[in-house]
Amino acid sequence: MNLSFTWPWLLLSLVLVPVLVLAHGRLRRAQSRRRAELAAVGLVAPAPRRAVVAPVLLLLGVTLSLVATARPVATVPEPRRQGTIMLAIDVSNSMGADDVSPTRLDVAKRVARTLVDAQGPAIRIGVVAFGDASVVVQQPTTDHTTVLAAVDRLKVGGATAIGSGVLTALSAIAGAPIHLAQTPSDTQIGWYGGTAIVVLSDGEQTGGPTPADLADLASTAGVHVSAVGIGTTTGTTIKVDGFQVATALDESTLKTLADTTGGTYVAASDTQAIAAMGSSVKLQWTAKPVPHEITSLVVAAAAALVLVGGSWSIGRTGRVI
Repeated sequence: MNLSFTWPWLLLSLVLVPVLVLAHGRLRRAQSRRRAELAAVGLVAPAPRRAVVAPVLLLLGVTLSLVATARPVATVPEPRRQGTIMLAIDVSNSMGADDVSPTRLDVAKRVARTLVDAQGPAIRIGVVAFGDASVVVQQPTTDHTTVLAAVDRLKVGGATAIGSGVLTALSAIAGAPIHLAQTPSDTQIGWYGGTAIVVLSDGEQTGGPTPADLADLASTAGVHVSAVGIGTTTGTTIKVDGFQVATALDESTLKTLADTTGGTYVAASDTQAIAAMGSSVKLQWTAKPVPHEITSLVVAAAAALVLVGGSWSIGRTGRVI
C-alpha cells in the first residue's frame, strides 16, 4: 500500500506537535509548583503520580487530525478479473477488393463490430492496423465505444505484412516493443495468459516477418491467435498504381496462425462463430492499484484517540489536561 497526500503542504502543520509537547510540559511544571506550594501549607494532598497514557493518546489524536488536513490517499492493489483482445485488421490495398460487398475492409469493420459487441465490460480491446507496416490505432481499453470509433477510421493502402501486424499486437499486449530475433525461440517475451489476437485479413502475405514465426512466438507467450478470412477464394482484380492485380482469399496462412496458437479460423460469413471467438479469452485475476482517499478514516481514528485519552484523563484526574 502506498500513501500520498492531495494537499501535502498542509503537513507543515505538524510542526505544531512539538510546540504542543513543550507547552504541555510547561503547564505540568507550573501545576506541580503550584501544588507543591499549596501542599506546603496543608491545603492540598501531595501530587499524585504523573499520568502518561492520557497525554500520549491525546497527542496522537491531535497528530492524526493534522495529518487528515492534508487529505491522505492510500493506493491499494485491488483484485479483478480481466482479459485482453487485440484486433489486427488488414488495411492493405487488396482489402479494397469488392468480391465481398461492399469491400473487404468494410466487411472486416463489420466483423470487428460484432466481436466488440460480443465482449463483456471486463475485456480490454485494442486495435492494430497493418498494411506494409503496422501501427496501434487504439491501445487496449475497456471503453468499447472508443474501440469502435478507431475501427471506423481505418482506410486501405499499402502491401500486406500479416506477421508485422501480429508482432505489433503482441507488443501492445506486453506494453513494450518486442523485437523479433533471428529465431522465435530467442525472442524475449513474457507470458500473457488471458489474451488473444484476432486477425482480420484476406491472408495475402506480401512482406514482413513470416506469419508462421509470429505464430510460434505468440504460442510461447500463451497468446491465442484467431483469424477471420475476408474475401472469396475465387477472388477478383483490383487496380494498384494503374495496374490490374489479381487478389483472392488465402486461407492457408490464416489457418496456420490459428492452429499453431490454439486459436480458431472462421470465414467472415460465419457470424455466430465470430461472436464466439471472444470465449477463447479466459479471464484472469489481476491486481490493479486503486487510489482511495482515507481522510475520513484518519479523522475517525483521531477522534477515537482523543475520546479515549480524554476519558482516561478525566477518570484519573477529573480534568482533560
